[in-house]
Amino acid sequence: MLIGEVARRSGVSARMLRHYESLGLVRPSARSGSGYREYSGEDIQRIFQIESLRSLGLSLREIGRALDDPGFLPSALVDDLIRRTRERIAAETELLTRLRRIHAAEPAGWEDVLEVVALLQALGSKSADARQRAALSSAAGVPVEALVEAALSESDANVAGALRWALARSGDGGPALLAQALGSPAAAVRERAVRSLAELPGDEATEQLHKALAHPDVVVRGQAALALGTRGGADAVPTLIDMIVEGRNDTDAADALSVLARDTTTADRIAIGLVDRLAQDTTRAPARGRLTQALADIPGARASRALGELSQDADRAVALTATYLLQLREAR
Repeated sequence: MLIGEVARRSGVSARMLRHYESLGLVRPSARSGSGYREYSGEDIQRIFQIESLRSLGLSLREIGRALDDPGFLPSALVDDLIRRTRERIAAETELLTRLRRIHAAEPAGWEDVLEVVALLQALGSKSADARQRAALSSAAGVPVEALVEAALSESDANVAGALRWALARSGDGGPALLAQALGSPAAAVRERAVRSLAELPGDEATEQLHKALAHPDVVVRGQAALALGTRGGADAVPTLIDMIVEGRNDTDAADALSVLARDTTTADRIAIGLVDRLAQDTTRAPARGRLTQALADIPGARASRALGELSQDADRAVALTATYLLQLREAR
């Protein structure tokens, strides 16, 4: 079969067939009387084998080894192809993400495009100072998705604070993205997500914090409760009391309860909750002391009565603390 017919049947151009021949991949079995290349059935089969291996991403050199070296094992090469393909997909995915973020920034001209690219590169810099400067200058120029991703991966406290500041000024979209990150398998990512939510203004962020009170991660629940304490979220009271009992950020939790207690109804609810936990047999001495101290800043007659009863408590440390707190209340 002459080269033109082979090209037509195989879909490989005559030029590429000659290139294969120059590399020694395919050698026509014969020549016609006029000097034209003639390909046998075996030659054509080899051409199809070459094209099949090319479809897997093998180079022509690798294809030559695969077909001509009887000791060549495909497993190592296939493993390498898998690795290279994954790297290529990762690079392409990163490029696609960057292009989408540039598109989301709605650049009016190439100067805007270059500015966004520069900010994105700075947010990924190895220098904490460079990342912090980028965060502080990025609120109006970088899509919220990029800021969220940076905030969720940032380990430097100063940079993380700057990123949360930028997120709070970035517009819509941040709370939903951060709420998604609360489902991350990485505890550090979940904590960064809830801390970022806590600093976002608006009803959407507050709603996500309310939902986070039911999260299985105690750190997420605690950070959500502390944030809601400053926003008047009375549903955070049980979690804040749990934090005092467990000794997790108990001082901050007590402060949050005192803020919530400015509402009379909530103050009574807090006092009842603290007294109930004090009465539980499972509540140990250190926790009882913390619960007693938490009553100090809860206004109202119910809290005062509770302190009066605790001043007669069998636990001397609790009794002394309650007596002292009662004296302070009476002196006000």
